[in-house]
Amino acid sequence: MSTMTTQSLFRPGSRIALIAVVAGLVLAFPARQSAHDIPGDVAIQAFVKPEGPRLRLLLRVPLEAMSDMSFPTTGPGYLDFETARERDQFSDAAMLWMGQEVRIFENGTQLSEPTIAAIKVSLPSDRSYESYETALEHVQGPLLPASTQIVWQQAMLDVLFDYPIQSDQSEFSIRPSLERLGLRVVTVLRFLPPGGAERAFEFRGDPGLVRLDPRWHQAALRFVVMGFEHILDGTDHLLFLACLIIPFRRFRALAIIVTAFTIAHSVTLIASAYDLAPDALWFPPLVETLIATSIVYMALENIVGANVQRRWVLTFMFGLVHGFGFSFALRETLQFAGSHLLTSLLSFNIGVELGQLLVLVLLIPTLEVLFRYVLAERVGIILTSALIAHTSWHWMTERWGVLSQFPITWAAFSQAMFTGAMGWLILLMLLATTAWVGLKVLQDPEPNIGPEIAAD
Repeated sequence: MSTMTTQSLFRPGSRIALIAVVAGLVLAFPARQSAHDIPGDVAIQAFVKPEGPRLRLLLRVPLEAMSDMSFPTTGPGYLDFETARERDQFSDAAMLWMGQEVRIFENGTQLSEPTIAAIKVSLPSDRSYESYETALEHVQGPLLPASTQIVWQQAMLDVLFDYPIQSDQSEFSIRPSLERLGLRVVTVLRFLPPGGAERAFEFRGDPGLVRLDPRWHQAALRFVVMGFEHILDGTDHLLFLACLIIPFRRFRALAIIVTAFTIAHSVTLIASAYDLAPDALWFPPLVETLIATSIVYMALENIVGANVQRRWVLTFMFGLVHGFGFSFALRETLQFAGSHLLTSLLSFNIGVELGQLLVLVLLIPTLEVLFRYVLAERVGIILTSALIAHTSWHWMTERWGVLSQFPITWAAFSQAMFTGAMGWLILLMLLATTAWVGLKVLQDPEPNIGPEIAAD
């Protein structure tokens, strides 16, 4: 027969060829993407204000962030206000993407689902959300005319939610849960407690449960945990701590060294939180470079031989630098301290010390086993310190590359460091420490107690 049979059309080789052709067509012509793709950057503005028997939540969200909503359009993509209002699409979108997602708690109990007190579409040029009063007046004001021509992706949706509460004096918390509105979501929220000062928050993504007016013990616990996690997550701080431990593996010898580090970083951390540190753009990369330099120096000193008395002085000096590094990590989290700034800072320090204590407890016996059964003590000190020096040297050169991009002059440096009280405070502490050490050296011209520690 001249015609092909069905069996010959689907021979094994033919089937493989057919699959290859279909796969090629699929890859060559990908499926059409949705017209409502998830936007990359989304900025959300919010106000939370308890008033008598209700809590008011004001939100402004870009309309395009509600990616699965299909808003009616006219012409080249202008928003069809009349059709959308008839279908109540704006309210549906607000409840789906905001009202059902944002969770607010009163004294630990989640509030019931809110009602929409007012809603309107706004132009992107509107500036009413600069304050709560102007935002409230705007959202309760007249709607945009139906003839307004605005591309729907450029419009903003303003919503006023009302939650029933027991008292405006209660303790309130919020879980925004708005991170799915975009790939990178930033929420600026301002809390207006009755009779109190406005508190501003800035969240990136999902911040978890946020206490809008934390009690002192709640803020303290949060910052203790943050300090503990920070020291364990900070590789550079861990390597610096390891450099302190490697040559002096006795708690008696380490007590004065770790105490000097604690006092020093506490001073600069607290001072930075109270805006006493320089605010120049080159200051953070300078601090990061100096932190890496401190690790390199300590590691090299371990190789050539460390002295306890000299070590605690250097640790104090470098601790001042590390305190600035801690303060950079706290910049975005101090907003969760509420009115308990000093308590939160001290709690963060406690968390750092607990983390350092854990490192001491784990690292000291580990080094003892290593130097007793694997490597000779002197060889072990040199090898471990050389490895740390190698790693931190790469950090130092990379950070120096960033720092060198800033044109720093001596005039700019001195103005940034010594215009306020911070630079003079550090200088005074360094001079006092140097004078104290000099006095000790004069009283004891041979202060090297390294062999004594090793024999301990």
